[in-house]
Parts: sequence; structure tokens; C-alpha cells
Amino acid sequence: MTEIICAGFGGQGILTAGMLMIHAGMEQGHNVTFYPSYGSEMRGGTANCNVKISEKLIASPLCKEADIVLGMTSPAVDKFEARLKPGGMLFVNASIVDADRSYRDDITVVKVPVTEISIEAGNPKGANIVMLGALASKSDLFDAAHLKEVIVKFFEDQGKGKHNATNIVCFDRGVEGK
Repeated sequence: MTEIICAGFGGQGILTAGMLMIHAGMEQGHNVTFYPSYGSEMRGGTANCNVKISEKLIASPLCKEADIVLGMTSPAVDKFEARLKPGGMLFVNASIVDADRSYRDDITVVKVPVTEISIEAGNPKGANIVMLGALASKSDLFDAAHLKEVIVKFFEDQGKGKHNATNIVCFDRGVEGK
């Protein structure tokens, strides 16, 4: 079982990133859970979600010891770094999180300037997509080509518009890490 926590502020696509991961997991034939948590404000309040992907049945949606944390803000990293298992992976939005911050020495930290990349790609709301590209590139959780297909299909199926070419640019730039 892989336990993932996505965390940041509302409006950064935290919950959407979690939904994209569970869709990708379901398409791979896995059992999945998605447990969102967000503040009262739509944008600007805290947001996080717990995602579990497993070949076996999942007893609880809550991630007690995460394998992966996607931290889009400094407060998110501060709160959820401690919940990572030793050997876990912490993906950090290097555009926002302090560059001089220290991290645990028993985890892998992947720093990607996702906010900057998404703005440069012409999709300021695509920082979450950049982060998913980095996740696909640096972990063995998802094949990058498959996750990209899931992203395209998700947004088309959800009525959130037709194929958004800048989502693909964001994802590909996340895979590249720049």
C-alpha cells in the first residue's frame, strides 16, 4: 500500500491532485481511498487530502505514516514532514518553501519550483499538475505517460473544458524538473 498526503492552500489544486491520483490508481486496477480536508475558505485556507493506493483492501482512508508527501507551502511541509515514514519522499514547492529550510535526513526531498514553472507555462493554476509530473518522474508510483493520459481524460470528463494544452506542458515540465 502507498500512502500519500497532498497539502497546501486552497486554490492550489491540492484536492484535484489527489483525485487525479485515485483515478490513475483505479485505472491500474488498484483499490483507492481519498480523504479530503479543507478550511472554510474556498481559496487561501488550508487544504490537504489523504490518498491510499493498494492492491489489497484498505481498512481506513487516513494516512498515519505517509510514503509520499506533496507539500505546496511551508506550513504544509512543516505539518506533514513528520508524518513521513523513514525512507519516504517529500516533494516540495521550491517556489514558495524557504530554500534554507532543513529537512529530516532519513527522507528523500525533491524540490521543484512548481509555481514558477506553471506560470512560465501559461497556466498559473497548474502547479499541482507540475507536481504530479515530478511525482511520476521521481517515484515508481505511476508511469508518466499513463498519468498524463489520466489528467487529460479527467479534465475532459469533468466538464472543466476541452483538452488544455497547458496542462500537458505543466506535466511535462514537472517530469523534467524544470
